[in-house]
Parts: sequence; C-alpha cells; structure tokens
Amino acid sequence: MDVLTLLLFGVGLVLLVVGANQMVRGASGLAAAVGISPLVIGLTVVALGTSSPELAVTVQASWAGRAGVGLGNVVGSNVFNVLVVLGASALMAPLLVSKELIRRDGPVMVATSVLLLLLALDRELTRLDAALLVAILIGYTGYLIWRTRQDPPPQEEDEPDRSPWPLQVVRVVGGVALLVLGARWLVGGAVAVAEAVGLSEVVIGLTVVAIGTSLPEVATTLAATFRGQRDIAVGNVVGSNIYNLLAVLGLAALVSPAPIPVPSSAVQFDVPVAVGVAGACLLSFLVGYDVTRWEGALFLGAYLAYTTYLILEAINHPALPTYRSVLLPLVAGGLVILLARAVRFWWRRRQDVSGSASGGS
Repeated sequence: MDVLTLLLFGVGLVLLVVGANQMVRGASGLAAAVGISPLVIGLTVVALGTSSPELAVTVQASWAGRAGVGLGNVVGSNVFNVLVVLGASALMAPLLVSKELIRRDGPVMVATSVLLLLLALDRELTRLDAALLVAILIGYTGYLIWRTRQDPPPQEEDEPDRSPWPLQVVRVVGGVALLVLGARWLVGGAVAVAEAVGLSEVVIGLTVVAIGTSLPEVATTLAATFRGQRDIAVGNVVGSNIYNLLAVLGLAALVSPAPIPVPSSAVQFDVPVAVGVAGACLLSFLVGYDVTRWEGALFLGAYLAYTTYLILEAINHPALPTYRSVLLPLVAGGLVILLARAVRFWWRRRQDVSGSASGGS
C-alpha cells in the first residue's frame, strides 16, 4: 500500500459525495419539471440519490469480485445511518416522527432487514433473490406514488432546483460519472487497506467504506435537523436504509457475474445486528413519536461499541471474550428498555383514549 493508493481512496470519497449531490439536485429538478410532487421526490428520487454511493460501490465491488466489500457496505451503511446519523441528529434536537412513517416505512425497513437475513441463510445471494428484492422495490415505490396521489401532501417542503432542464441533465450525467469513478478508487483503496492491515474485506466494508458512502445521508439529515425539518431528517434515514437493501443489494446481485457469497460471520452477527438496529429504531419511534436526545446518545454509544467489537474480532485481540461478555448484556438491556418504554407509552395512550371516550359518554 503506497501513498498514491491512500490518495486515490480519499479522492474517491470526495467524488462520491460531490457526485451524489449533483445527481440528487439534477434528478430532483427533472422530477419537478415533469410534475412529480415534492413528497414523492423526497421519498424516491432523493432517497435513491443519497443511496447512490452505496449502489456505485456495491456494484463496482461485485463486478471486481470483491463481494465482501459490497455486502459489508450495505449492512454497515444501514447500521451507521441509524446509530450515527440519526443519533447525532437527535443529539442536536429531538426528532419528530410522523405517524405515516411509523405505520408504513418503519415496518418496511424492519421487514426488508429480516428478509435479507432469511435470503442469506444459504450463504449466498442469487439472481432469484435479487429479482425478489427488485420486485419489492418496484412495488414499494409504486405504492408511494399511488398513496401520494390519493392523499396530496402539504406544500411546505423545500422548492426543488428549477434551473433549465439541460443543466439538470448535465448534473445527473456528471454525477453518475463521478460516482462510478469515485467508487472504483474507493473500492481499490479499501481492498489495499484491508490487505495491508490484515482486516477482512467485510470488516472494511462494514466500517470505512460504509461511513464514506453514508456521507450524503449525514449531510442531508444534519442539514434538515439544523433547519428544523426533523421529520424530513428521519424520513431520509429510513428511506435510504430501505433503498440500500432493495435497490443497492438487489441490483448488485442482479448484475454480479456469480451469486454474491455471504460469509458465515455476516449471517451469524453482522446481518442480525442490522435487523436489531432497525428494530430498535422502530421502537424508539413508537415512544412519543420522536427520537429523544438520550436515545440519540444511546445510538451513538451503541455504534462505538459495535465498531470496537469489529476491530477486536478482526485482530483477534485477547480481550475479545471479556468484551463480548460485557457487551451482550448491555445490548439486551438497551433493547428491553426501549421495548418497555414503547409498551408503557402505548398503554398510557390507550388509557387516555378510553378515559376520553368515557368522559364523552
């Protein structure tokens, strides 16, 4: 591993972020030009746009025969989005969660995470598995568009960029080109780093590459939180996670020359962690329709503990058994607390509704 490899790795990250930003701006402008509502733009075009770095890296890794990087990138990005992006945003300000997000998109995020675990049990993702993921993606996106037409959204969201459409096309094409080039350099650098320090491709994908490709979600969510658009901040994270699983992994498995192998470690630990994180995210939504500051701190602490575990396991550190024996009870305790708070909130809500009904009669 030389200085040039590290330089290309860093430049690849920058190109991914710049390319994603230009593609989102151009795609949003084109969507607005053909009359698609702002809500649909946010749930589809922008969600896919912020997931475009993951798509570029995962497809590139699949073609290069580095499937471990691609799979780790998707799983790691989903974990990072909830624990770090959502956690950091909640620390800035408590995040409001809409009822629609709780009833529809949150459960979809959990269900698609569980589906990935089921598909990975045979240790590979085939084209048939990919076709199923893409079919669900089409159905989900179609439902969003249909539902929006049935229930028109409020007109209070940010106006899309209304530059001339030729400029929007240039932005989309240029953004895609930057994504492809950035993905190639990022994957090459990540593999070189993995070989140099003795880490597996999956671990590099779960950490360094996942964080790098999640930078568009970081920028979008933190900016929305700072502007007070906290429902948009939460929706961006949930929507990006759904599209990571359905579009990114589905399309990567479709174009891969061979089935994508799933390591035993991913089935036994990494993918279950992603399922657990998605479940914890939905539980936090169910309590008060928000994500509080203390929950944000809990999410950030969980990511630090998770990353520490990955590193200790990768280098086979002698402290790993002790760390594992402490970590598992803490994780279980955190989930129990979230579940207890959700049950308590809904029980009180039910009592309040019953009391109101009794008073009214």
